[in-house]
Amino acid sequence: MASGTPEHKETFESFKKSFFYGKRSDLSFKFLSHLSDDQATRFFQGLLTTLVDAYDSGDAAPVYEHIRQGQILSYAQEARAVYDTGPFSPMNASLSQTRLMLLTSSGHFVEGDDPNPLGVEKMTQTQAEQQIMSFLKESPALSAIPVDTPTDCLVVRHGGYDVRGARRDPNVNLPLQRLLELSGDGFIAGLSDPVYSFVGACSQVRLLKREGPDWVQRFKAQKVDAALLVPV
Repeated sequence: MASGTPEHKETFESFKKSFFYGKRSDLSFKFLSHLSDDQATRFFQGLLTTLVDAYDSGDAAPVYEHIRQGQILSYAQEARAVYDTGPFSPMNASLSQTRLMLLTSSGHFVEGDDPNPLGVEKMTQTQAEQQIMSFLKESPALSAIPVDTPTDCLVVRHGGYDVRGARRDPNVNLPLQRLLELSGDGFIAGLSDPVYSFVGACSQVRLLKREGPDWVQRFKAQKVDAALLVPV
């Protein structure tokens, strides 16, 4: 450090916020930004304690539960948009007689069919995280995924969550293989082809007012009985 240059000290508040699309950008812990200083302090103290206990016992379950409780506490107090209650549409048939369609906001697409968000070709996950605020102003792009797409041909990119788990197993938020298995077992009558995915971090107004209604008409044309929506 040059002589006479004041030392910059990071505050605890800025440290918490750095996990939410900040310089640390750990999307698994972005919930920290919604905790108060006292809540975040207790969370970190508990995390260190459970980590030490897990090292001694070999049981990591308490660590996972501690993180889950931190997420519950955070998201329970996060300000969220409020929408009018939608119409209730009861099922008219059993699942074994129901042809389903699948729609997720996970950000999956087929390799070679990249939607090129924000006009950027071959955007990386890191770039998506860095440009998340731009995503939130843009219209969502719907990706069609044929049901016979091999798992190793699925790509996922989303600036709003940690995609590592979805890369290891797409079925965590694009349950294509599980639904095909249910269809094969006769639990559902069939799965509409293709299934769909988009990046849920987008302009919610455009989704509700423009893209959403157009998508619904597209889905209706596939003659499905019900839709499975998987939000991320």
